Amino acid sequence: MRDAWDAHAPEWIAWARTPAHDSYWQFHRDAFLPLVPAPGRLSLDLGCGEGRLSRDLAALGHRVVALDASPAMASAAAGHGATRNPVVVGDAAALPIRAEAVDLVVAFMCLQDVDALEDALLETSRVLGPGGRLVVAITHPASTTGAFEPGAVETERRFVVERSWFDRAPLATVVERDGLSMTFVSEHRPLQDYVEAIVRAGLLIEALREVGDPRPDDKWHRMPMFLHLVARRG
Repeated sequence: MRDAWDAHAPEWIAWARTPAHDSYWQFHRDAFLPLVPAPGRLSLDLGCGEGRLSRDLAALGHRVVALDASPAMASAAAGHGATRNPVVVGDAAALPIRAEAVDLVVAFMCLQDVDALEDALLETSRVLGPGGRLVVAITHPASTTGAFEPGAVETERRFVVERSWFDRAPLATVVERDGLSMTFVSEHRPLQDYVEAIVRAGLLIEALREVGDPRPDDKWHRMPMFLHLVARRG
């Protein structure tokens, strides 16, 4: 998945930097940021992409280091005019950060794209100091079991389950909107895979939120698009 995201980096940069274009600008950021604790010594933006969340965290007072496995993504994040934080090309499963160096790891919409989920969470636990927190946003596993049928009326479109909830499955979804196209490469994983990996890493789950589109006329108002989770290192 790492190579695929690097290959599609130009598409993602255009997609993410178009104002009000996607759910991040429309509602997702505003649902996620209230779960993020106050700034501490150091915050790690894991899988930073082109860097928009890093910039928002910095604006809130966080001292941020951003990391992405894609050189193209990391270069875009570092090259943005508003970026003031260091950006590193690195592997989530082998973080170039010393143990207990950070108070916060933010994994916003990246864990479903990480090849070695279990190793990435073990590394997250290693770099967190005691009491440090991991704040996660992922695609909700329910949303990646299938798709909505076509239909003219958003609120009447049926969601059809196309694959097993329990089995991991590679995904490559092409989305076109307002003249932009993006290929999202990820993996469907059941919720228990994420929870068990978090628990094995020695992290205690404190909060869980299921997030849909707040607009009542949108099809995703009826079921969750995203899942948010907060975990603390004991």
